[in-house]
Amino acid sequence: MKFVLLLGPQAVGKMTIGQELERLTGMKLFHNHQTIDLLLPYFDFSKPAHHRLKDLIRREMFKEMAVSDLEGVLFTFLCLFGVEGGGIEFIEETVALFEEAGADVYIVELEASVATRLARNTTENRLTHKFTKRDLAASENDLLETADGYRTSSLPGELPYPNYLRLDTEGRSAAESAEAICAHFGWSDLPVGQK
Repeated sequence: MKFVLLLGPQAVGKMTIGQELERLTGMKLFHNHQTIDLLLPYFDFSKPAHHRLKDLIRREMFKEMAVSDLEGVLFTFLCLFGVEGGGIEFIEETVALFEEAGADVYIVELEASVATRLARNTTENRLTHKFTKRDLAASENDLLETADGYRTSSLPGELPYPNYLRLDTEGRSAAESAEAICAHFGWSDLPVGQK
């Protein structure tokens, strides 16, 4: 079992690269909007119930996935570093859960410029898989506010995991980024389903 956490700001390419990694490796993609978008019709993002249920669903999914016969799990996440409740605790708890189950854990931190991410924010694939991003004005505003008000990249040593990669996705397609990740971790020379 492998657990791959794809971190980075909005529209950096987490889900799309995850889709490519799923194709290349046979691991299963569980992207963060699958829980966010599930709950939003019933509980607005500002409601405590939204976050409690989102965390509960994710935790229970991870528990089952960690002891399953899946090849691996790819999960996407936006962490607001240096903010209480910004997600570092979630990362630590999730990594510990998979490690305790005997999984190999990989952390991939993705980066790209705001201009590139604004362009990616409107792609068909993103809008198809994330209905909350279809309000482009709101989505763009959220991206810019996050870029201006928060730190979405770790500082040196803030993610002290041995299987770690920081990857600049600027000028790379999702397929090229996925291939770079596979090459970095030594997954490139194995057939699908055995990486």
